[in-house]
Amino acid sequence: MKQLIKTILFATLIVCSGMVSAQELKIISFNIRYNSWNNIDGENGWPYRKASVAKMILEERPAAIGLQEALIDQLLYLDSALPSYRRIGLGRDDGKEGGEFMAIYYDTSQLSARLDLCGTLWLSETPWKPSKGWDAACYRTVTSVLFIDKKTQNWFTYLNTHLDHMGSVARAESAKYLAELTDDSEGFPVILGGDMNSTIDDTIFNAFYKVGLKPAREMTDNTSNAITYNGYGKEVGKVIDHFFVKDLKVVSFRTLDGDYGVPYISDHYPIEIVVEY
Repeated sequence: MKQLIKTILFATLIVCSGMVSAQELKIISFNIRYNSWNNIDGENGWPYRKASVAKMILEERPAAIGLQEALIDQLLYLDSALPSYRRIGLGRDDGKEGGEFMAIYYDTSQLSARLDLCGTLWLSETPWKPSKGWDAACYRTVTSVLFIDKKTQNWFTYLNTHLDHMGSVARAESAKYLAELTDDSEGFPVILGGDMNSTIDDTIFNAFYKVGLKPAREMTDNTSNAITYNGYGKEVGKVIDHFFVKDLKVVSFRTLDGDYGVPYISDHYPIEIVVEY
C-alpha cells in the first residue's frame, strides 16, 4: 500500500530530459478561512470577502494556488469566478465533498497536471482513507499534484497541506510523513506549502531539512517576515504559514497583505513565492 501511494503521487515513468531554459513561476498558499454556518466572523464573514478573494487571485495570477479550510460552497463560488483555473482535491471528512478541502487551483494556460498522478491523502496512520491521526483535533490532509510548465516543459510536484492546530504529536508525525512523500519525488523539484500552525523555529521542521526541503522565506533577500495569521486584526499576529522548496531557486517571497477591497480577505494573509528552475 505504501508503494501504491508513492506511485500515485510521483510518476516514475516521466523523465526530465526535455527541460529547457529557466522560467519564473508564481505559487500562492492561502488559508481562506471556512464559511462559518453561524456567522461567527460577522463583518469578516465569507459573503463580505469572497469577491475580494477572487480579486486577489485574478490580480496576482499565480500558476497555482493552494487553499486551506475551503468548504465546497466556497469552492463552487471560486470555480465560477476563476474560469481559467481548474481545481484538484477532496473533502477531508469523507474523501468527497464533506468538510474542508486542501484544494489546489492551477491556471490551465500556464500548467498541465497529471490527473492520474495526483491525490489527497490523510495525515494519519491510515493515509489512504478518511481518518484522524495521532492526537489531532481534526482530520488533516495533503493534496499533491505533479505539474508540467507548458512553456518550459519542466515538471515539479506541489503539495498543499494544513497541520493540526491542537495536536503536537500530530504535527510532528505529519511533518515526518510529508518529508517521506517529498523524499520520494523521483528527482522532481518540490514545493510544499500551507498553514503549518507552527513558527519556523519549531523542531517538527527538522524532518523537512533532512530530506533537502528548505524554508523559502530564508532563501532570498527579496523576502517578507510579516505575520501570516492576522486574526482579522483582533489577535496577536503570528508567522505560521510557510513554503518549503527542494531543487528550486527562490526569487522572491511575499506576504500579500495589500488592499483587495476589504480590510481582511481572511484571518490569514496569503503567502507567495516566485521560483526559478
